[in-house]
Amino acid sequence: MKIKTLLLPAIALTFFNCNNDADPYIISKHNVGLLTDSTQVSELKYIYETDSIAKHIGGDEFTGDVNDIEIFENGGIHLLTLTPFEALDSTSYIKSVKINDDRYHSEKGLTNQSTFKDIHSNYKISRIQNTINNIVVSVDEINAYFTIDKKDLPAELRYDMNLKIEAIQIPDNAKIKSFYIHWF
Repeated sequence: MKIKTLLLPAIALTFFNCNNDADPYIISKHNVGLLTDSTQVSELKYIYETDSIAKHIGGDEFTGDVNDIEIFENGGIHLLTLTPFEALDSTSYIKSVKINDDRYHSEKGLTNQSTFKDIHSNYKISRIQNTINNIVVSVDEINAYFTIDKKDLPAELRYDMNLKIEAIQIPDNAKIKSFYIHWF
């Protein structure tokens, strides 16, 4: 009986400590730090209770303005920019997360300061989209997409939006311009 009395608190303490050791900056397919793909806007004040939350409220919802939510650390460091599925709806879920702080990293070490080589070496690239000023590199494995400025590409790839760009054509040292996690 004594063993059971001592064993139960030990198991509870071990479980409690394991849950608190989670990396608050880890990015995976279903979470960015403490956010998950099922986090509602109303929960942000609890998740980031020691940080600052800034909400931009657009004036005309008819125009389709997105109301991004910016998360700042107490010292003013911009951590994340969140876009909810529905503007001005506290029950809405988070649709996408822009990673602004380089402490956030994938399990394979990818940050917003990484290069194309880091993406290509660690993940299977799902698709590459050619836009006016950037290319968009998608990695479905972690629900991520990255923008890379066309200025980092060879001159022959910069100006033709109809050109199909392959991973082999992108220089290894091309820097990530933006890092997003997108939940559908």
